[in-house]
Amino acid sequence: MREKIVNLLLNSDLEFISGEEISKQLGISRTAVWKHINVLKEQGYEIESVNKKGYRLKESPNDILSKENILHNLKTKFIGKEIIHFDSIDSTNNYAKSIANEATDGTVILSEEQVSGRGRLGKCWHSEKHEGIWMSIILKPNILPMDAPFITLVAGASIVKALRNLGVEATIKWPNDIILNGKKTCGILTELSAEIERVNYIVVGIGINVKTINFPEEIGNIATSIQREGYEISRVDIVRNILSEFELKYNSYINENDKSSTLDVCKNYSAIIGKEIYTIKNNVKEQVTCIDINENGDLVVKDKNGKLKEIISGEVSIRGEHGYV
Repeated sequence: MREKIVNLLLNSDLEFISGEEISKQLGISRTAVWKHINVLKEQGYEIESVNKKGYRLKESPNDILSKENILHNLKTKFIGKEIIHFDSIDSTNNYAKSIANEATDGTVILSEEQVSGRGRLGKCWHSEKHEGIWMSIILKPNILPMDAPFITLVAGASIVKALRNLGVEATIKWPNDIILNGKKTCGILTELSAEIERVNYIVVGIGINVKTINFPEEIGNIATSIQREGYEISRVDIVRNILSEFELKYNSYINENDKSSTLDVCKNYSAIIGKEIYTIKNNVKEQVTCIDINENGDLVVKDKNGKLKEIISGEVSIRGEHGYV
């Protein structure tokens, strides 16, 4: 019911709507409307109540990651049409995997904080309350397990394109880090459940530092946030844009086997193509030149002897010659 009240307030364009009108449209008492309004205020909605006028939003709630806010004006067909929102959780990926077999394709899990957020290779992910976007998308594509790793590039391209739509000059460090001014602001963790020739589900975890200013000392020289780099962007706008861009690129890949829109973004906004980088595998560090990303989404590099190599996503870690990128 609160979802419907939020939609009525959002659709009123910051104008007053009477309690009587809300109760009439929703078929509930005015006392029930009042109680729901009070709960929404506790959740962070700035709602003005005026006698004989009713209720109105003082301003659009652009930073409350509620299901109602995100769904309002979301134009996707299936990505994010089902949203599960938590105030706190251990890990959105963990929860997504626990419900994935029964969940609807495209379901999104969001939480205001993660107490056990994870990155690649089991690394801890800093996930403070209200400071970022901690989100997982459940997918059920009809593809072979060997084709699943490309989904990570789809997610990366979608995030970069979404941020650039909002004026944020983000780049991508192949295959799963989003970069601002040489530092990491977003990571992607893709997890797969599959049989030999069948994908059961894929969970794409996305962690974005939006408002964080102070980071733990051990990551302070490699991590940043959107706000720390001088951008004031609402979290709701970021989520909506990501879901929209993801659906477009995901559908192109899954339904048409068209990788071009994803690869174009990954190449055009690469943080490493044309640079000297280090690849790290089994603690062995090798300096190479990053040349390209091939049609399969693999990284093409050239070693010191001029030999070209193709690196598959997940095989190695990458570091820049003089820093993170």
